[in-house]
Amino acid sequence: MAATRSAIVRLINASQKTACPCHGCSPILAQSQLQTIRKFASPVQRVEKEYAFEVAASNLRFGDGVTAEVGMDLKNMKPRKVGVFTDPTVAKLLPMKTTLNALEAQTSLPFEVFDQVVAEPTEDSWRKAISWAREHDFSHFLAVGGGSVIDTAKAANLFTVYKDSDLMDFINAPIGRGLPITEKLRPLIAIPTTAGTGSETTGTAILDITSRAFKTGIANRALKPILGIVDTHNTESCPTAVHISAGLDVLFHSLESYTAIPYTERTPRPSNPILRPAYQGSNPVADIFSLWALRTTVMHLPRIAKNRDDLEARRQMLLASSFAGIGFGNAGVHLCHGISYPISGLNKTGPKYKHPGYVTDLPIIPHGISVALTGPAVFQFTAPSSPDRHRQALAIFNSATVSDPSITRIPDSELGAHLYEAIARFLDGLGVPRGLKAVGYKADDISRLVEGTLPQRRVLDLAPGIGDIVGSDGREHLYGIIERSMEY
Repeated sequence: MAATRSAIVRLINASQKTACPCHGCSPILAQSQLQTIRKFASPVQRVEKEYAFEVAASNLRFGDGVTAEVGMDLKNMKPRKVGVFTDPTVAKLLPMKTTLNALEAQTSLPFEVFDQVVAEPTEDSWRKAISWAREHDFSHFLAVGGGSVIDTAKAANLFTVYKDSDLMDFINAPIGRGLPITEKLRPLIAIPTTAGTGSETTGTAILDITSRAFKTGIANRALKPILGIVDTHNTESCPTAVHISAGLDVLFHSLESYTAIPYTERTPRPSNPILRPAYQGSNPVADIFSLWALRTTVMHLPRIAKNRDDLEARRQMLLASSFAGIGFGNAGVHLCHGISYPISGLNKTGPKYKHPGYVTDLPIIPHGISVALTGPAVFQFTAPSSPDRHRQALAIFNSATVSDPSITRIPDSELGAHLYEAIARFLDGLGVPRGLKAVGYKADDISRLVEGTLPQRRVLDLAPGIGDIVGSDGREHLYGIIERSMEY
C-alpha cells in the first residue's frame, strides 16, 4: 500500500510540476485525499517496475603488443572477406601499420580498408560507411581507432545485415524508431587507440544528428564486438589533449553509471526480454566495474596530463576505459552525457569552439570535454538521491575513504556542494574550460541546450531526480543544471 501511495503522490506532483517527495520539497497528501483520489480517479493500467538486469560485454584481450594477433584471430574465424575501418589519422600511425602487417601475414585472408571515418561521426558519414560496407557484403568487421571508428563499424555491420533498413529504424526512440535487433550480426573485432569510450566492450554507437544539432545513437547488445583487443602500445601516439578528453569520458561513464537510478526503479518492465534496454540502471555487477574505473581514473589521469609517456598510467587508463565500458554498457549514463549531446551539436553552428590540441579545421568540443562541462552541477543535483554513493565518490576525489572523519562529518544535505567543489578542482587540474561560457556559450543559449537534451530519453530516464519522477520530463531541472554550468 505504501508503494502504491508513493506512486500516486509522484503522479500528482509531476502533473502539478512540483518536485518529487524524495527531495523533501513537495506537499505530502493526507490519507483522506488519497482515498478521494482512489474513489473518483479513472482506472489506469499498472506500470510494472523492472525486476531483473542482464550483463553483457565483449570478450577482452589486454596486453603489450596484442594487436599483432588480430590476423590469427580473423583467420581462425574463416572469413569470406573482412571490412577494416579506421580514420585518416590512425591510418598513418603504428596501430594501423601493425594491424595491416598482422592481416597480410595470413594467407587467403581477403580484406578491404575504409579509412575515411569522421571524428564525431554524422548521419552523412555513417551513410557513406554503410554504403561501402553493403557494397562489399563483408562477412567480418575490424575497427582500429577511437570510439568514432568503432561506432561507425558497428553501424556498418548492422546495416550490412539489415540491407533494406533506414538509419532511423534503429536510432534510439523518440528520435528514431528504436526497433529491436533480431537478426544475428556479423563478427566485429575492435582495437581501441584511445583510453576513453569503452566502445570495444559495449553495444552502443553514437552519431551527430546534424539536422537537429545534437547527438544520439543506437544502443543494443547485438552491436557489441565479439572481441576487444586492448593494446597499451596503441595509445603511445595520442596527443595529451586527446588523452585528457578520452579520460574524462571514462571518469563520467563510471560516475554516471554508479549513480544512475537502481535497475529496480526503471519502468516499464519489458514485455519480452529482447526489449530489455542495454542501459538498465545501476546494478551490483556494473557497480564493481564503475567504482574501480572511477578510482583508477582519479589516480592516473592527472599523471598522463603531466607526462603522456607515463606507461603505467596509460596502461591503467586503458583498463579503466574497458572497465567503465562494462559498467555503463549495462547500467547506463545519465545527465552529463545527455546534456553533452546538444553541447557538441550546437557548437558547429553556434560558438564554433575548437579545442586546443585537436588536429582538425572544424569546430570541435571533444566528447569528454562536453561531458565534463556540466559535471560539477550535475552531481550537486543528484547527490540527494543516494547520499551513500555520492559520499563514496567524494571520498575517491579527496583521496580518502568513506570512513575518514573528513568524509563522515559532512551532512547528507551538504554532500552535493562538496562534490561540486571536488569535481571542479579535479577538472581544473586537467585544464578543462571552466564551464559553458569558456567554450563560447551564452545565457541566451540555455533554452536551446535544454531543448536539445529533452529528446535524450534513453539516458534521462536513468537520471535520479528526473528519471524517477513519473510523467516529468525534467525541463526545469535541466534548465537549472545548465545555468549553473555556465561558469564555475
